Amino acid sequence: MAGVLGVCLGMALFTAWVSGSEQTASSHPKAREIIDRIDRLWRGESSHGVAEMSIVTRRWNRSKTLEIWSVGTDKALIAILEPKKGEGVATLRVGSDIWNYLPKIDRTIRVPTSMMMGSWMGSHFTNDDLVKESRLIEDYDVRISYDGKRDGVEVYEFTLTPFPEAPVVWGRIEEQVRKRDLMPTWARYYGEDGELKRTVVFSNYRLMGGRLVPARMRIRPEDKPGEYTEFVYRELEFDMDIPGRTFSLASLRKRR
Repeated sequence: MAGVLGVCLGMALFTAWVSGSEQTASSHPKAREIIDRIDRLWRGESSHGVAEMSIVTRRWNRSKTLEIWSVGTDKALIAILEPKKGEGVATLRVGSDIWNYLPKIDRTIRVPTSMMMGSWMGSHFTNDDLVKESRLIEDYDVRISYDGKRDGVEVYEFTLTPFPEAPVVWGRIEEQVRKRDLMPTWARYYGEDGELKRTVVFSNYRLMGGRLVPARMRIRPEDKPGEYTEFVYRELEFDMDIPGRTFSLASLRKRR
């Protein structure tokens, strides 16, 4: 999810390739067009999926099965299906607001601004990652920094530098894309101090919901060697009808 889940879940949280009827790799689109296409990875008009999230830290390892719904760029619902002790815990995002529902105490808690840089569900994503709405081409100048072979594979590599006054946290983003199908292979995120902060690696390219996507995404924080959070999609579909009431506080509580 360049930006993961937002990125990343820019990542997302969770975006999509434009359809194959649009521009193809053979047409050699310009840098901004390629990045715009990647930025919409896993983001259709709507989407629904089931994913495994694995979190590895120095102290513990955890796995969760998540069900994810999204509509457009500003509505998302993520609910834990497994393990049993976490079943029903859910996160609702509408615009820039996030709420967490905790079924054990039957409470819905709005995430305050002061907690936006805090960990989301114990992962290496932050709450702030979940609310990123803007597209990369709107906030960053995009340039091709390399065009050629890496390990025998033809790739583009891009450098994205934020425009002045852009509301972003990264001082620079670097991204590599395979030429043959415009699939992202990795993205690197640098702070304003120029230091590498985290790396996202994409793999396990599969057709899901009629679209080619990297079904596996791993984020590695550079300040915590050996730690990572990994998403692996088991199911993914796009452009279905999702009732508007899905993204309401009442619906969040009814998921118990």
